[in-house]
Amino acid sequence: MPTAPESTPRVHLTSVDDEPDPGAVEPVHPLGPLGAALDNAVDRVWEPLRGNPTIDRIFYTASELGDFSLIWHMAGMARGLTTRRGHREAARLALALAAESALVNGAVKSLFNWERPLHEDDRPHNLRQPLTSSFPSGHASAAFMAATLLAERSRVKPLWYGLAGVVAASRIHVRIHHASDVLVGAGIGLALGRMIRKTLPLR
Repeated sequence: MPTAPESTPRVHLTSVDDEPDPGAVEPVHPLGPLGAALDNAVDRVWEPLRGNPTIDRIFYTASELGDFSLIWHMAGMARGLTTRRGHREAARLALALAAESALVNGAVKSLFNWERPLHEDDRPHNLRQPLTSSFPSGHASAAFMAATLLAERSRVKPLWYGLAGVVAASRIHVRIHHASDVLVGAGIGLALGRMIRKTLPLR
């Protein structure tokens, strides 16, 4: 399909069988024209990576593990079993993930009605298709909030943030989120993580 001009938001259809309603109001990007331009630019740059079997497997696996914050709950349980006073970290992370999901996937997403990227071809791997607003990314917010909490008292802080980056970026790769969804979600996650570290310190 031709790419819309960067100066105007793209119309994102949920199915290739849908036809735009001539009388319908064109959806407005939550971040305006700059957000639409960013999404289009990142999508063009990312497109050559899609279809590579190895890269697809990495990002589709990361995206699937991010569903329901599974990877972060697993990490919290591992910390709880292997570190001193780890049970406090695991409990704090589990409660934080539940609160983050209610806030982002419930309250914040309800403020927006932004459709997910158009995907015409079959995806190479099975992947759950969310029904909520695309903006912001819950995978990204959960990932960076969890990384912020897991990095506390950790000797491998870059590892947690790197893993969060892979999970967040995977949503762009699999075309379930736009780049702006991921960036805003990551920012929310970082802010939530820092707030929780201050209000619920481990020491």
